[in-house]
Amino acid sequence: MKQSEIKKLSTAELQEKLGETKKSYTDLKMAHAISPLENPIQLRNVRRAVARMATELTNRQD
Repeated sequence: MKQSEIKKLSTAELQEKLGETKKSYTDLKMAHAISPLENPIQLRNVRRAVARMATELTNRQD
């Protein structure tokens, strides 16, 4: 998810999306631990998306 897309979301939508993305990241990590993912770059992309959303939420709280 791009930063411009994240900025367009409302705070409630952003929190909901962050929860979904964190769950997705956890599921991907578990799947990768059991058997290697076909595209392990997915882990990095999802982790960075979580960080972008968390950063945006922090910036909105200030």
